[in-house]
Amino acid sequence: MAKTIFITGASRGFGKIWAEAFLKRGDKVVATARDISTLNDLTKQYGDSILALQLDVNDRDADFAAIQQAKAHFGSIDVLINNAGYGLFGSVEETSEKEARDQMETNFFGLLWLTQAAIPVMREQGQGHIIQVSSVLGLVAAPILSIYNASKFAVEGLSETLAAEVKGFGIKVSIVEPNGFSTDWGSASAVHSVALPQYDEMKAKQQASFTADFFGKPEATTDAILKLIDSENPPLRLFLGKIGYQWVKQVYAGRAAEWDEWNDVSVAAHGH
Repeated sequence: MAKTIFITGASRGFGKIWAEAFLKRGDKVVATARDISTLNDLTKQYGDSILALQLDVNDRDADFAAIQQAKAHFGSIDVLINNAGYGLFGSVEETSEKEARDQMETNFFGLLWLTQAAIPVMREQGQGHIIQVSSVLGLVAAPILSIYNASKFAVEGLSETLAAEVKGFGIKVSIVEPNGFSTDWGSASAVHSVALPQYDEMKAKQQASFTADFFGKPEATTDAILKLIDSENPPLRLFLGKIGYQWVKQVYAGRAAEWDEWNDVSVAAHGH
């Protein structure tokens, strides 16, 4: 059954690939981008099946207006995919105030505003599916992506809470956690803080650690997203790629061991 899907960040990368996949199979798509001309090829090919909207997700009023425009145009919103975001590369020390605030505005607050806007629509429908594009870096942190890590950790916490809050309304929530993929996330779409030489060695080691097959093929994610959308009982969390799950398991095992080692101290801190 065809669905109406609202997806942000559709100008390139995952957003563009997924939007086209939805359209190809007959879904209705509301695709947003800061530069709406990047969607001209889709609007030309798919006509009335796509509503292309210019949107800066940082603008809360514009987010609410876009959701209402989508509902008025297609009559419903079955799926919201909060995909808009970018990577900020820089250590904690290197990151400026503006860079940090801009990163959180787009990756976290933009997602929050659209989620808030969509909930009443989906609650009135009695159904809906909110898909938050997070990252494996929302579960484990990597150096030199300090504020990006923080933004995705925030998305994880928000979305897990959201899932419990809206379950009774018939609204499902899924958090998608890709590992690295060969998009322009780390190149043309990225922002880099002014480098300090003290971190050069760490950055070089990190870059050298990327093997030939570390980055997945973005087109290969399409089937997973379609299965997620079509599932009657979708998972709260879904990894994309083969690297993330193994990495998270390893890191979480280390966390559990450390918690166990310090558990006597923790219990004593309870006081009784």
